[in-house]
Amino acid sequence: MSSLFDYTLASARDALRARKISAVELVDAHIEAIERLDDGLNSFITRTPEQARLAAKEADAALAKGEGGPLCGLPIGLKDLFATKDVRTTAASKILDNFVPPYESTVTANLKQDGAISLGKLNLDEFAMGSTNLTSAFGGVMNPWQRRGSTAKLVPGGSSGGSAAAVAAGLVLGATGTDTGGSIRQPAAFCGIAGVKPTYGRCSRFGTIAFASSLDQAGPMARNLQDCAILLESMAGFDPKDSTSVDKPVPHYEAALGRGVKGLKVGIPKEYRIDGLPAEIAAVWDQGIAWLKEAGAEIVDMSLPHTQYGLPAYYIAALAEASSNLARYDGVRFGERVTGASLDALYEATRAAGFGEEVKRRILLGTYVLSSGYYDAYYLRAQKVRTLLQRDFLQAYEKVDVILAPTAPSGAFAWDEKPTDPVQMYLNDVFTVPASMAGVPALSVPVGLDSHGVPLGLQLIGRFFDEETLLAAGSVLEKAASFTHRPTIHAGVSA
Repeated sequence: MSSLFDYTLASARDALRARKISAVELVDAHIEAIERLDDGLNSFITRTPEQARLAAKEADAALAKGEGGPLCGLPIGLKDLFATKDVRTTAASKILDNFVPPYESTVTANLKQDGAISLGKLNLDEFAMGSTNLTSAFGGVMNPWQRRGSTAKLVPGGSSGGSAAAVAAGLVLGATGTDTGGSIRQPAAFCGIAGVKPTYGRCSRFGTIAFASSLDQAGPMARNLQDCAILLESMAGFDPKDSTSVDKPVPHYEAALGRGVKGLKVGIPKEYRIDGLPAEIAAVWDQGIAWLKEAGAEIVDMSLPHTQYGLPAYYIAALAEASSNLARYDGVRFGERVTGASLDALYEATRAAGFGEEVKRRILLGTYVLSSGYYDAYYLRAQKVRTLLQRDFLQAYEKVDVILAPTAPSGAFAWDEKPTDPVQMYLNDVFTVPASMAGVPALSVPVGLDSHGVPLGLQLIGRFFDEETLLAAGSVLEKAASFTHRPTIHAGVSA
């Protein structure tokens, strides 16, 4: 290796075990890169360098004895939606500006137990509500990629934009994300990295600040699928503290990467060829089909007939749950408080000052669809549509093993190109939402660059709890694409 920034999470793991590098020097290099580059990117909300350096020394001591967990000494970042004991956790909102949890989320506890070293808490759209990472109370995140011949700031996608940007820029070897309607997959595509949304229930939601409880699912983001597989194996598992956690064994995901796709049936849903699909997106999709076919997969044209209803049903269901979940932020029990002459005035002042514009919009819409007279017309109907969407996938998997589609309808766009109409912004999730509504696993891998020189991703969607087949097919795409491009801003590039 010519540089510590050339390491993937997997190769760094092996180098640490072989004592070719130390955890201290690996962690120090990434802390230095964060100090050098992140003031511009703004991917971190809270940095924890001292805790990380102490953990690195402990990791080296364990490795010297031949001990330590599977992630021992590996520097990662944590989306600031996961509660971390004694470390500020904000959900990128003013209302939690000074919240320091006295407990640890299960996902981060699992990673810590396996030896991963957190370098800090990563930026996101406020309460995970957004597709740009521009709704954060701590400022927007800049995508480390830039268009050819331009210095315009590009969005990293959302809501896990800080995680995606930090991984793409080489500030961390991997990161946690959460995916409610595409919040791992879309930023992974925009930033040219890999991201996996596991089956709903595969990773515990305990200690993860809720947006929409029936949709939120933690997952890994990293430079490639091997690194994602390693992280997912640590993150996943049954948790009795989470009633939606499923008691199923966690497979050895990394071993599934070499399976190949010979004899695998890959579905191509006709509904995803939407009107106005950019030619570049259609071209990479066709290329992905060709790569899988060349590797021995059988391509099957198929239908997911209720796809067109996925996006409106998602925004009704998700916003209704957001309205319920965010009711706890009242300025009384925890979080920021703005005093008022009465209890109602305290509530109003606290929420007015604490919540951003997008969060307020979603709470209002969610409260409306749950209100008397509208519950049956909107929320109940959305739940019925959700059942139909899930049935579409179950019927599809009687004929195919995985489904291939684009991840997003475009590459990363500029900050000042953000649509002013919120509905237009919500359309960024058109390809990712159906899998979230159904609860099935999905992933995104980078497969090329658009005409502006920014990444494009392809998405694979799999059967319930069959992340192994998903990773195997994704690995074939990844190898065929051979995506080795790096963004303009990267830790391994001299200033």
